Amino acid sequence: MNAQVPLIDPFARAISYLRVSVTDRCDFRCVYCMSEAMQFLPKKELLTLEELDRMCSTFVRLGVKKLRITGGEPLVRRDIMTFFQSMSRHLESGDLEELTLTTNGSQLERFATDLYAAGVRRINVSLDTLDEDKFARVTRWGRLPQVLRGLDAAQKAGLRIKINAVALKGFNEDELLTITQWCASRDMDLTWIEVMPMGDLGGEDRVGQYWSLRDVRDVYASNYIVSDLAERSGGPARYVRLEETSQKIGFITPLSHNFCESCNRVRLTCTGELYMCLGQEDMADLRAPMRSSDDDAVLEAAIHAAIARKPKGHDFDYSRQKPDGQVTRHMSHTGG
Repeated sequence: MNAQVPLIDPFARAISYLRVSVTDRCDFRCVYCMSEAMQFLPKKELLTLEELDRMCSTFVRLGVKKLRITGGEPLVRRDIMTFFQSMSRHLESGDLEELTLTTNGSQLERFATDLYAAGVRRINVSLDTLDEDKFARVTRWGRLPQVLRGLDAAQKAGLRIKINAVALKGFNEDELLTITQWCASRDMDLTWIEVMPMGDLGGEDRVGQYWSLRDVRDVYASNYIVSDLAERSGGPARYVRLEETSQKIGFITPLSHNFCESCNRVRLTCTGELYMCLGQEDMADLRAPMRSSDDDAVLEAAIHAAIARKPKGHDFDYSRQKPDGQVTRHMSHTGG
C-alpha cells in the first residue's frame, strides 16, 4: 500500500482527525458514561504504549493531522507522558498539526507542565457543574476542588482550555448562565454536549437525562444577542458568539442536529479497534494485523480497508421517547 494514498472515505471525506482512547479506566464514574461497578478490560488486551505509538504514527503517515488522546481518563494510564513525549516528534516534523487531549481534569495539577512541554497547546476538560455536591453526585467519585486546582495549573502552564459540559435535564439547567459567566471570567471556551445513548448505565434514565441543545440555545437567546459562527475546529461542534461578552459557545448535537456530513474523524479504542462512526457498531480490528507483521504495509492496508467502510452517518435518535440507535459499548471504551 502506497503510504502517500490519503484516507478518503466512500463519501469523499478526507480523514484527518484521529481520536485515540489509551485506556478504558477512569478515576470518576460519571452517571451518563459508566456504571459504578464497571468491569474494565484486562490490561493484557490493551495496546502497549509502543503499539499506540506505532498505530498513531501510521495514521499520521497516512494524512492524519489532528490527534486527540482520550479515555476513560487518559492521564491515569501508567507512563502515559512517555507516549505524549514520543508523539511530539510528529509536531516537530510538521506532519502532525495538533496533539491534544480530553480529560476530566483530575490529574492536570500533576501533568499540565509536562503536557505543554510535549507540545500540547489546547485541552478539553469535562465539567458539568460548579456545585461541589452536584459534582460529587454526577461523577460519583470525583472531587471538584481537585479539578479546579488542575484548571489553575493548566492555565499557568500555558494550556488553552475548553470546558465540555454535558447538558443534563433537571441537573445543570439552572447553572447554564452561571457556568457561562464563570468560563468568561476565566477566558475559557465552552461547549455543550447532548447526552448520547451509549452503554448500559445500570438503570440510569437515558431519555430523562436528555436536554436538547435547541432549548439551551433558546435560554441564551433570552439573555444575550446570539450570532451564528461559520467556523469549525475540526470536530463536530457548531459555534455561536454571545455578543455582549464576545464568548464563543459550542454545541455538539448528535441528536437534535447531527453533524455527519462533514465528519473527518475516526476513533481508535485502547484495544486497537477502529470505529469509523461513534454511533454505529461496525468496527475494524487493527490490533491483529499490526501484531501479525513488523511491516507497516499490512497495517496500512487494514486502515484503508476500514476507512472504505465508513458510513454516511449515525443512527442516534430520541424522538420516539426511547434511546433508538443506542450502542452497547460504553463511551469509556470507544473514547470520549
